[in-house]
Amino acid sequence: DSRAANASKKEINIQWYIPSLAKPSNNTETKVFLLYACNTKPVKISNIKISGSMSMFSGHLQIPLARVLSLREELANLKQQVELAVQSSKSLSSDSEPTSFLETMETLRIMPSKKPQMNVVKVHLDKKTEEMAKRCLSEVRTLLSVVPAPSLPLTEIPFDVTLQSVASLEDMFDPASGRIITEESLFNWIISLLQ
Repeated sequence: DSRAANASKKEINIQWYIPSLAKPSNNTETKVFLLYACNTKPVKISNIKISGSMSMFSGHLQIPLARVLSLREELANLKQQVELAVQSSKSLSSDSEPTSFLETMETLRIMPSKKPQMNVVKVHLDKKTEEMAKRCLSEVRTLLSVVPAPSLPLTEIPFDVTLQSVASLEDMFDPASGRIITEESLFNWIISLLQ
């Protein structure tokens, strides 16, 4: 009874399980389990025996390991492209707005010191990067769909592409770790696939 579950905001917790005892037969591929737990509203449970909330659900999916690793590699490449887009947009905006040394120092003095956070600004993608994102997200949709989804490629990106959202997806498909997803538009898309 001393254990409690708290989530101050809605989130999806993703973890991976690689069965070590279950050896695949010669004609089958190695599969891993994606374990997920979601809460669609803030949650505080003080009694684990009484936890029947409709805003929480969990489950698992069995996914071929080779596809997970391949997707993670593609997501790493996509993240690099998004980082380049962020850098180029920063350099374009700084080139167009020259500031004096005094203005820069004044800005630094006014801004409170914070740890650097990953970029959460929506990124404008070039055509090649947008197509790469659609391919990756089509594979994510196929792997995460509880009900088998049509294998048609996505025609549009279903959430705001930010450096943080792409990094979250890359971490999510790392079988050595996992990820907690809280970004609003990414969260909503993944929830739609898992329900």
